[in-house]
Amino acid sequence: MNAGRRAQILVVGSILAALALTGVYLAAGGASYTPAKTQDPCKHRTWRDPEGLQQIAEQFTLSALDGAACQLGVSRETLARALATPESRQRFTERYDISDAKLARAVRAGLLRAVDDAEEAGALNPLLAAPLRETLRTIPLDQAIELINNAESLLDDLQGFLGPAQSFLEQLLP
Repeated sequence: MNAGRRAQILVVGSILAALALTGVYLAAGGASYTPAKTQDPCKHRTWRDPEGLQQIAEQFTLSALDGAACQLGVSRETLARALATPESRQRFTERYDISDAKLARAVRAGLLRAVDDAEEAGALNPLLAAPLRETLRTIPLDQAIELINNAESLLDDLQGFLGPAQSFLEQLLP
């Protein structure tokens, strides 16, 4: 078989494979795909059983974003993108006509919701939850956003700072 004939067979084979793949995709419902709706941030989400500070930090962040997004009437995903950088935050506040004061109130409310959720899930000792709530009620906006965006790294820094006291803190966390 000559090289030209082999090239033709490869091209025809590729076309047939592409048509077969397209047929399977359409048969599996690919023509009617609609993206999944984002969940309502105002709807309570049950925490998974957290195991350690990393999972607590992850769930804390999601809960805080839900609470703030609920206050602002946007999706959690929209708010997460908005809080990623100062520029995206500026675009967000302009687009939704939200003042820094309103954003600060919403972010603080989200953080308070996260503390409530963590306490309810047994991931945060009530003795720690009360003073944490008091701190969060007055935290500046930039620090509140940093806490949401980097809860895991903040907990890692806290672990390093605590040193020997870390085991005591983990005893307070279920």
